[in-house]
Amino acid sequence: MAGSSHGHTPAAWTGVTISFIGFCVAGVFMVANSPVGFWAGSALIALGAIAGGAMKRAGFGTPKEPQDVVEARERAAARERATA
Repeated sequence: MAGSSHGHTPAAWTGVTISFIGFCVAGVFMVANSPVGFWAGSALIALGAIAGGAMKRAGFGTPKEPQDVVEARERAAARERATA
């Protein structure tokens, strides 16, 4: 996993941060026995997922690999399997 940039994008950070705040809000209001606050925190969790997805579609996520890179990786793996 160290060789990838999984999760190291503005879209990922934004989505996780908003969702984390939502979990914190929902947890506090659950302990405080306030259903309205709990559901507001739950809505923030969903908003985090929506915001992260929207930012990814806007180009702030991990870029897709070019097709030639994917094909080269597949050829190298096939060669390695053939020699093993």
